[in-house]
Amino acid sequence: MNRRGFLQGTGVAGAIGLAGCLERLGFEEQSAWRDPPLVEDRPDAVYFPASRETMGSYGTATDGEYAVALSYTFPHRFWTIAGDETNRVTVDTEDTMHLMCTVWDPETDTVLPVEMELEIRQDGASVDRPLAWPMLSQRMGFHYGDNVQLPDDGEYTARILVGPLEATPTGAFEGRFESASTLEIDFEYDRSDIHDLEFEETDYDDWGSRAALELMDHGSSDGGHAHEHDDHSHGDDGNHGDDDGHDGHDHDDENHDHGDHDDDVGHPPTSRGPTIDDFDGELLGSESSADATISAVRTNVDRLLEDNDGESDAVADSDTGTSTYIAVFTRTPYNDVILPLMSLSMSVERDGAVVHEGSLRETLDHEFGHHYGVTVDDLERGDRLQVSVDSHPQLARHDGYETAFFEFDDVVFSV
Repeated sequence: MNRRGFLQGTGVAGAIGLAGCLERLGFEEQSAWRDPPLVEDRPDAVYFPASRETMGSYGTATDGEYAVALSYTFPHRFWTIAGDETNRVTVDTEDTMHLMCTVWDPETDTVLPVEMELEIRQDGASVDRPLAWPMLSQRMGFHYGDNVQLPDDGEYTARILVGPLEATPTGAFEGRFESASTLEIDFEYDRSDIHDLEFEETDYDDWGSRAALELMDHGSSDGGHAHEHDDHSHGDDGNHGDDDGHDGHDHDDENHDHGDHDDDVGHPPTSRGPTIDDFDGELLGSESSADATISAVRTNVDRLLEDNDGESDAVADSDTGTSTYIAVFTRTPYNDVILPLMSLSMSVERDGAVVHEGSLRETLDHEFGHHYGVTVDDLERGDRLQVSVDSHPQLARHDGYETAFFEFDDVVFSV
């Protein structure tokens, strides 16, 4: 799909993952990459990876509606998803670093799944157009990223096209995130900054276990080198380099008005979803499928309308006087990270007959956050709700997530 090689299967890909192989390909001199081992016999689930690394920050920018943070770490492998096809992206000898973007709403600190394009420019000319894959990593959670190739040390500008939102906005988000904005962050690339990042192998005894590295808190100076294992946390000392900030600039497509470093934006939030137990509604239950946690909440449709003068495109197709809104949440285990870019459907069975059948709409709400929702008429006690995953998350994955969230079984909730 681009100049970086995509390898299918486990034969060649597994060989590339062996320690020392990249040195024979010239990576020791050509790249800052440190090739980590890849866990063998990985489960079809989230697993504890063989290594962890730190990352640095190039700063933030905002136009008021969107905020974006630009981070970097070693160039490294990841897996892309296109429908049912999984491709492994290998490190090219010319890759200089792995560049990452987090996009969020600065008013509510909500991470946003949006359309995204990224271009790296120097002296007014384009030097690289990474694909900015929507992706999951155990430290960063949901974000956008790719390996990039820069010609040399020096000053660059990341031009980031953000928006529109890829989910339906409801509540206080109704009518927002409908257009695109172009934000710019100026940064100075210094090869030594990549070499100074920390890299370490994790405890061999934990490799491949049903666990995950702890989600990084961008606002903390602590490296967060902990992981969850059998519902316990184990911490190590470390520093992820988050506070290595540089000036950022923002502008939109029409008004290219550069500003000062966006200190008022603050650190990007995590992509951990809101606590489901705290929602205004009835929790119908939580189930595990393909190692994702799937939860369903029943709430009054009027709650979705209260911030929109009684009107909402998301629920306008039903009689709200007798309707119930069902919100279905898909999250990673251990860290509760949102899983966007899925397709879900739901049927309602009553006394052996199907009384409702249809798709769930990917939705972003100011209170419920990211979920998949539908309005159902005349839901009754004893009704059986069956949720089906029609398309798994179309998200690229880093080590620890690339084998999970594929083979989903239907889950059932009772009202």
